[in-house]
Amino acid sequence: MLIDNVTLKIEAGKGGDGVVRWRREKGVPFGGPAGGDGGKGGDVYFRVVRDIQALYVYKHKKEWAGDAGQSGQKRSMHGGNAKDLFLQIPLGSVVYNHEYDKKYEFVEEGDFIILRGGKGGLGNENFKSATNQTPEEFTKGEPGEFATFDIELKLIADVGLIGLPNAGKSSLLNSLTRAGAKIGDYPFTTLEPNLGVYFNYVLADIPGLIEGASDGKGLGHKFLRHITRTRVLVHLVSAENEEVGKVYTTIREELGKYDKELLKREEVIVLSKVDTISKDEIKEKVKELEKASKTKNIITLSLYEDDTVKAFGDSLIKTLGN
Repeated sequence: MLIDNVTLKIEAGKGGDGVVRWRREKGVPFGGPAGGDGGKGGDVYFRVVRDIQALYVYKHKKEWAGDAGQSGQKRSMHGGNAKDLFLQIPLGSVVYNHEYDKKYEFVEEGDFIILRGGKGGLGNENFKSATNQTPEEFTKGEPGEFATFDIELKLIADVGLIGLPNAGKSSLLNSLTRAGAKIGDYPFTTLEPNLGVYFNYVLADIPGLIEGASDGKGLGHKFLRHITRTRVLVHLVSAENEEVGKVYTTIREELGKYDKELLKREEVIVLSKVDTISKDEIKEKVKELEKASKTKNIITLSLYEDDTVKAFGDSLIKTLGN
């Protein structure tokens, strides 16, 4: 199960407290203040990784806190600083910080600090003065920063495979990349995006869209957002559909309603499952798609015909290389 959005409450570590201590030296009746400072609380980082399942660990645990710094010690020794906390999130995550009303997009791998741990408190040796030789004062460690974060994954892929349910997207992904996506002869086979790599290009099988998806119907916005970061859209229309032109325009309309910029994205149109109809019907459906899309570059594809799969793959590589 893909977890692609979570809300987390995160707090950096509290600083350790300063302490009141006194020097105890043989032969010296009073050695003066020797309370050390507290250690710094742990910072919190987001560790951005290439793992779309990275948010799964937060399915049941929504609150996280960094470790506190150690309290000061005797003999003027400072408490140890706490270890930093690293929370993994997937590459492509969009993060909203409620406390600071700021949004961040993480499109590079690495560690990024999000909250700073509190400073350690001061021990009593810091308060010694000419008029105060036996200070009892000390300060407590400061609290770490706190914030609530909304984390939403938007996949980063070179190619997004789109189309109505049962258009053959998962089967095509498996054929090209051996991704192992589950397939079946019924709508909504894919309930989460699947990824595969084809000649170093990342392909994403976007779950089936339906009319009204931009308004939240079906899988709605849950997966439409994953299309926004793809370089090329491969639009599969199954030859099993009676009106392939209408099917094509339906998906295009949903993309435009969600984000008009998607209509400007480079597109490859594929008439899939051509093995289910006759050659004359293929010609008719290709013409219908040409009319609807206003392009002559319609690719016909059958996963049972290796030459059509190879031709599609070669065309895709050429498109991505331009």
